[in-house]
Amino acid sequence: MALPAFRTDPDPAPAKSGAAIVALPARRPNPAGRLVAALRETLAVAAPPVVTIGVLLLVWEIIATVKPGGLPAPSMIWSDSRELILHPFFDHGGVDKGLFWHALTSLRRVAIGFSFAAVVGIALGVLVGSSRLAHRGLDPLFQVLRTVPPLAWLPISLAALHQANPSALFVIFITAIWPVIINTAVGVRNVPQDYRNVGRVLRLSPAAYFFRILLPASTPYIFTGLRIGVGMSWLAIVASEMLLGGVGVGFFIWDQYNASRISDIVVALIWVGLVGFALDRFVGLIGRIVSRGATVS
Repeated sequence: MALPAFRTDPDPAPAKSGAAIVALPARRPNPAGRLVAALRETLAVAAPPVVTIGVLLLVWEIIATVKPGGLPAPSMIWSDSRELILHPFFDHGGVDKGLFWHALTSLRRVAIGFSFAAVVGIALGVLVGSSRLAHRGLDPLFQVLRTVPPLAWLPISLAALHQANPSALFVIFITAIWPVIINTAVGVRNVPQDYRNVGRVLRLSPAAYFFRILLPASTPYIFTGLRIGVGMSWLAIVASEMLLGGVGVGFFIWDQYNASRISDIVVALIWVGLVGFALDRFVGLIGRIVSRGATVS
């Protein structure tokens, strides 16, 4: 029986059809859908803290109502300190200022003292981290001095400087410098050995090695120390101003305590927390930006 023959010629061209192929237009993004997605994302981020704060305020209100005589209830704080909350920018001269100006004065002091602490701390951290002899000589001293409470430095600074404002700046400096030194030294010691070998192979000068290898590799550690340091600076200035007087958030809190205005103190504490949070996030943002650009080349 003969086998059926198979076609070996190329496939015939497809039969032409009378139906034309129509290209579908690209779907345009729906603005309403994007808006809904953005709102959902915003709610997912903002809703938990808002709900938490609301529950805490409700519990606080109930406890203060059931057991009066302690902290004032949130409703009483609003009633007593409404003008202070709504008008933080007034300036009647002297120390009679809104909370914005007190916070701004404290921020200026923190900026000066913390800037000096950052520069000196990074320099000493690089020295301690890169030199074994410097580490052996200075690290024990740093470990002892960093445990001294910030306010313990205040009498020393007043005795040496004889003025309130320089004394406050010194307290900020001596409080913020230790985490900067320690974290910078750790970052320098943790520079990968491969990076060090590249520097030797390329025969980089000390300055080129510092800017092209050591500094970029230790940047995350440095900014970790800076974030801790700026938070400690803010704590130190508020405590120092309570004792030194003058304009500032710390002085405002102590002055309101002497006047028995507890509601104003609570409002000032909220300002302290918000400003401290903003400082931490600001330094963290700068750290992320610098870390992206500080690549080892």
